Amino acid sequence: MSILTKYLLTKYLKYFIIILISLEIFFVGIDILQNLKKLPNSANLQILYVIYNFFYTLSITLPISLVFGWIVTLTSFVKNNELVSFYALSISSWDILKPILSISIFITFVLIGLQMTPLAYSVEKKDKILKSEHFINEKSNIFLKYNEYFVYFSKLYPLEKRAEDIRIFKTTHNDIVEVIEAKKAYYQNNRWYVIDAKIIQKPQSIKWDDSKLTVYHEKFLHTLEGFEPNIINNVYKAKVQFSIIDAVRTILLLQDQDFNTSKIKAILYSQIIIPFFAIPLMVLIFLYTQPSSRFFNTATFLSLSIFGTLIIWGILFFLQKLSLGGVVLPEIALVLPMIVLIIATIFLYSKKVNQ
Repeated sequence: MSILTKYLLTKYLKYFIIILISLEIFFVGIDILQNLKKLPNSANLQILYVIYNFFYTLSITLPISLVFGWIVTLTSFVKNNELVSFYALSISSWDILKPILSISIFITFVLIGLQMTPLAYSVEKKDKILKSEHFINEKSNIFLKYNEYFVYFSKLYPLEKRAEDIRIFKTTHNDIVEVIEAKKAYYQNNRWYVIDAKIIQKPQSIKWDDSKLTVYHEKFLHTLEGFEPNIINNVYKAKVQFSIIDAVRTILLLQDQDFNTSKIKAILYSQIIIPFFAIPLMVLIFLYTQPSSRFFNTATFLSLSIFGTLIIWGILFFLQKLSLGGVVLPEIALVLPMIVLIIATIFLYSKKVNQ
């Protein structure tokens, strides 16, 4: 690592960490003040609530902190005549940008990695603490379609991966041909194991004289391969949250079920694509930074940079809500604006460098 790279990263990371911690304390503090009366008396649950809140707000504060940290770093460079000194030493703009963008992309990937873990469900867990439902793990009266099956669970326990009082209706050409009834079922080895099942089969051809239902019992049978309890639980909820891994699994599982996966795709794109909005913004802000302190208006630069960042983030956040509500396709609301932003940044950077 060169001396320049080490110096740039040290200064940038210092401002980034300070801003990130400040924003986290602000957002978490405001949330706690708003919900102080709803918090349980248990100290353990209160600590868990703060931790879940911290990770939930991280998805918002981290990309913004990357940009704000770069804005403050650039302001410091210009005010101390460091930026113009870099140029005087024949250091190119790319030599300055490269280490900053590299560490920012790495930090963004770390955030995406966290979205692959159970921490992606932090908002759901903190809401459960507020509603005193943290220890409740039960969903009732679930009815879903899966391949040629219609499945009913009277009670589903997603964390324990078990269900009670189940009915499984197998269909062929929109006709019910088999019904499986059981009191208990468990999900293991990527499939459901039904205990003490009663199977009722309808004859393929119905004749008045000899047609009859076939009824028999199985002590142990398996069915519904790949129908994961956590996916069932999330799909059935009105306000849903997914980790990246669960979102991909759900889309692959339900793409053949005539199920609208736009909402799940919107969540997936929000977790994978939207955090990278900070990278092109950092390049654009750097391009229009006046290197000389004599012509640098600190108030104007900070106001325009911060305001512009919040405007772009607000637009993306608004588009994200539209895609989650099913108003706009997620590919149009989330993917397309990011592509346009990246292409515009590359074009403006190339134009600026050539000048």
